Amino acid sequence: MIQIEDKRDCCGCNACGDICPKDAITFKTDNEGFWYPEVNMDRCIDCHLCEKVCPMIHIDELKGNAKGEPKVYGGYNKDVVIRFDSTSGGIFSMLAQAMYKEKGYVSGAIYTEDFNVVNFISNDKKDLKRLRSSKYVESNAEGLYKRIKQLLDAGEKVLACGSPCQMAGLRQYLRKDYDNLIIVDFLCRATNSPKVFRKYLEDLEGRFGGKIIAIKDKNKDHGWHSLARKITFDNGQVYYGEGHEDDYRRGYHNNVFERPCCYECKFKGIPRLSDITLGDFWALNKVDPEMDKDLGTSMIMVNTPKGAAFFEKITPKLEYKEYTLADVLVGNRMPIMGGKLTSPVDRETFFKQLDEKPFHEVAAELFPYREGQLTWKGKLKNILRFFYPDLKHPCQLARDIYWNFFNSHVKGSVAEGKTIRVRSHCAIHLGKGSQIVLGGPLQIGFKRNPASKVETRVLLDPGAVWETGGKVNIYCNCDIQVFKHAKLVMKQVNANMGFQLVCADQIEIGHDTRIGRDVWIRDNNGGHTVIVKGYKNSAPVKIGDGVWICSNNSITKGVTIGDGAIIGANTVVSSNVAAHTMVQGNPAQVVAENVIFRP
Repeated sequence: MIQIEDKRDCCGCNACGDICPKDAITFKTDNEGFWYPEVNMDRCIDCHLCEKVCPMIHIDELKGNAKGEPKVYGGYNKDVVIRFDSTSGGIFSMLAQAMYKEKGYVSGAIYTEDFNVVNFISNDKKDLKRLRSSKYVESNAEGLYKRIKQLLDAGEKVLACGSPCQMAGLRQYLRKDYDNLIIVDFLCRATNSPKVFRKYLEDLEGRFGGKIIAIKDKNKDHGWHSLARKITFDNGQVYYGEGHEDDYRRGYHNNVFERPCCYECKFKGIPRLSDITLGDFWALNKVDPEMDKDLGTSMIMVNTPKGAAFFEKITPKLEYKEYTLADVLVGNRMPIMGGKLTSPVDRETFFKQLDEKPFHEVAAELFPYREGQLTWKGKLKNILRFFYPDLKHPCQLARDIYWNFFNSHVKGSVAEGKTIRVRSHCAIHLGKGSQIVLGGPLQIGFKRNPASKVETRVLLDPGAVWETGGKVNIYCNCDIQVFKHAKLVMKQVNANMGFQLVCADQIEIGHDTRIGRDVWIRDNNGGHTVIVKGYKNSAPVKIGDGVWICSNNSITKGVTIGDGAIIGANTVVSSNVAAHTMVQGNPAQVVAENVIFRP
């Protein structure tokens, strides 16, 4: 019978529970949130089937049956909407669609209604949206292997996707290679605790004052490289956990709450145990920059002849190139080849505190975010890096020093990259109590032609606030006016020449927004009063993330423009624009839907 004396000897695949003919094996969750098999001795008939299907026990045998180096590709789905909704290049969706086309079944991990993660299988292509994208927490596979074997024995085709240990468990459970089965695994760094994930979600619900209604890991609203986890709440708020700013991802990459067997994983390495392996093609920008468009590119390893034949079915709808194994190891050595994971955090202390405090407090104490917490040497390097491009120009250097260190209206930190650079020929007036609050580098009056003397103008009336949330670049010949006690928010914006903005109430422009030449944005009538029932002389303007506003456009008061929208040239926008639509004309009319814009 299966007996787990050392937790490092169990990967939690659940194969032993599925094989037991007497249902004598159940799974008990420990204080860390991981499940382990327990045998009911009153039911056990000592058949040893549980031991025979355990991939941890038979890993050497499994690897001995796998032969050869894989064929390696990098590629992405030509369907940009699917690619945008996928973790990397959308290849799993293409494989699944190929299996659905053959009336087969597809398995993978899904979120339940309460955001637990379980393995699921169906032949309904409507389920693909739930199966798509990584989940970054251990999934419960109870019943999966039994169901897959039933389907295969009935002659049904199956594409099974899961972690390397789960798919090794499937191979050992089946004990033979079925012609009607395609096994797909993915590059897995380690498996995270479901308990920790639940504590993380509960903490976010408390901090945002709403119930979570959607989770999207590696959301691409801010680009693939942002590593953003987008979490949407029922009160309309949205959380973007980008990179290591996100407490859960930071803990994951510090190896704080992985399953004990993951610290020296037995299932990594070459050859692989699956027919096809998928993953992010990290460091593609170093290997082949032309293939990296910041929208996600997959690494594809084709490991078996059967996998190669199935891969051929999707190539007509795939943009791809062949690479070497060395190419993909540049950014993926650990998840491919393996190695020992270590953590700077005491595991016992972490789980003890997790039972006592909110997740973000535990994270702040045990694995804090280090951005901006630099040594003096690091701060000096940041300052020199900021000033270096203009050290040959004493006037520019003097302006940089004044605006960043001596102007009381500007709130930011050079050491943290929250800097302001005012170029030549800028007319800036900041009224009493007005503020420029920096969330990243702000550049005003940038000129491609250094000989140009065209003026850039910024006016902040008393009490006005201009707040940035990332890198903001305002070209020359722009005019920005923020009236008394009004608020302008630019999260991450690039505004070309001729841009004019008048803010009397509130204007918000989101991340990764591009503004073309000669664009007008205003939230008011310029002080003129119109006497008409229901008419408002001013109303806030909100422009979402990833918006492209082309040349010669006017955005009028009260307008909301959704994420990813494109405003075609010579357009007047006087009513709301839905996300991922393209509009053009006077007044703006929808000319395309489900569009994706990536700068």
